[in-house]
This record gives sequence, structure tokens and C-alpha cells, in this order.
Amino acid sequence: MAKTVNQAFEIFLRDVVNLDPDVTKAARRSRDNLMENIADFDGIDGFFRLWSEFNEYFGSFARKTKCRKLDDVDLMIGLHACGSTYLQHNGYNDISITPSSELKSCVNNSGELNSITVLNKFKEKLQNLSDYRSSDLRRDHQAVTLNLISREWSFDVVPCFHTVQESDGRSYYLIPNGKGRWMKTDPTIDRSCVTEANKNNAGNLLEVIRLTKKWNKVKNATTIPSYLLETILVTYGMTNNFCTDGTKRSFVSALECIKRNIYCSVYDLKGIQGDINTLESDDMDILFEKAAIDVKKARTALQLEADGEHKQAIQKWGEIFGSTFPKYED
Repeated sequence: MAKTVNQAFEIFLRDVVNLDPDVTKAARRSRDNLMENIADFDGIDGFFRLWSEFNEYFGSFARKTKCRKLDDVDLMIGLHACGSTYLQHNGYNDISITPSSELKSCVNNSGELNSITVLNKFKEKLQNLSDYRSSDLRRDHQAVTLNLISREWSFDVVPCFHTVQESDGRSYYLIPNGKGRWMKTDPTIDRSCVTEANKNNAGNLLEVIRLTKKWNKVKNATTIPSYLLETILVTYGMTNNFCTDGTKRSFVSALECIKRNIYCSVYDLKGIQGDINTLESDDMDILFEKAAIDVKKARTALQLEADGEHKQAIQKWGEIFGSTFPKYED
């Protein structure tokens, strides 16, 4: 319950949008403990040689753009290639690895290093750890999902290799592509772009992204994929300081940004995947309309607040954010 719009947003952000700080701390401790457990696998009983220098935390939890609730934490575990070589075939997500003798146990019939076999080897090791209920390959065959016994979140564990510098001057991480081969990525670029855009917006962009992600889940089965939504706002935020006029007005600017870009090509921040806006045209129409309607409602709510009509303004924000938005206290 709240008497003013500012109080309502404070409660909403604290209790509904942002991750609980205690949960965040517990997840980080648990993540660090898991990394230590995995480090103990290094070269033991025929397991891979690990290269901790290329371990990476990635995903929205690592970038601090995750809104409540915390359901997964993503980890990349660096593997030593031991002299293996790789070849890119049809794009960034179709890469074969010809393994050295130390990795021959995971080859397919063509002599390539099979990423699904590598994942299964991780799964076998992880399922023997205490404090974890189960481990299984994720549905897309790009990670091992490790479920904890007493926590609400799971871990997605992704094995990776790090390449030498290529002709474009860049090095890449190679991770499973879901079909037995490998694909390029670089989570360090995502993270640095988010950091740059957040600094350009006086440190306010992260919360606006989380708030917009919460809005994205409200009232409609059609949603913008989380990484696409984040990329739209981060790309805009790198050259526009649109989050410096308070959370409410910044959120309206975020919706305007979505309206402008939902029909457009959206290129991934890493410069690897190309256009990541794969929404169907009907879904684009639905999402554009939702953003357009809620921009009008938000502007009405801002005017009501300016006129001192906090009850009506809070009710209007409730139409935008749904039943979890605080009610007015009479």
C-alpha cells in the first residue's frame, strides 16, 4: 500500500522487480562454491584439463539485468584445447573442432569433438556433487542444468574453449551449438556494453531494464525475448542518456525505444550473431500495440501525479504493471 506514486514505485522496485539482495548474495556464494567444486575435476579420472583463466559468468544475472525471480545462473567453464584445431563452416554457429589425442574420448564418427558428448561428461561429474538434486542436459543441448536441493535457482553450466586471435583481430569463446558442433560467443563484450551504457545513463539503466523486463511479462502471452529487449535498450543507451530523468520517465522512454525498434533489425552487442530480431510479424504488431497503449497510460499517470491525483495515478500505473503493483492506501 502507498500514499504517493513515488512510494508505490519504491515498494514495487524493492519487492517485485529487483532481486532480493539476500538471494543475490546467496546465489553468488553458491556459484563460487560450484566453481571451486568443478575446479577439483581438473584432469581427474579422465576428465578434461580445465583452464580457469577462461571461466566466465554470463547471462542477465552476471550483467545485473535480471528481474525477480532468480531462476537460473549461467557459468562458462574454460577447457584446455590441448592443441586441438577448429574450422568455421556456415556461419558463427557451425564450427567443428578436430581434437587432440587428449580429447579423443568425445569424438563422433567423423572424428570431430562432439559438444553433446562433452556436455554429458560434465553431467556425469556434476550429478555426483552433494547439495544438488539433479543434473541434466538443457533442452537446447547447449548447457548442463544443475538443480539445487534447497534453492529456487538452477545453474546452467556451459563448457567452452577460447580461440587464438583470428584474422579480424578478435578472439572468441566456442560453446556447444546444440547440434553436436560449436558456436562463437563472447560474453565479455555483452558485459562491457552494458557497463558503458549504464555509465552513460548515470548508473540508472540497469534498473530501467529490469523494470521494462517486468513490464514485458505482464498481461500478454506474447513477450519480447529477454536478450532482445535488453539489446534494444543497451544499444540505445550507449549513445543516448535517456535514463537521467527519474525511473518513471525513463521507463516511458524505454517503451518509446521499443516502439521504434520492434519492427527493425537488432544486431547483437557482440557483433557475432547479426540480426537477433526473429519475432514473427504478428508478434511485432502485438508488442508494438502494447507499448503504444502503455506509453499513453504512463503519460496520463505522470500528469495525474503532477496534478496531485496520486490515487488515480497509482491506479493507472497498476493498469500498466498488473496486480503486483502496489495499491493506493486511503
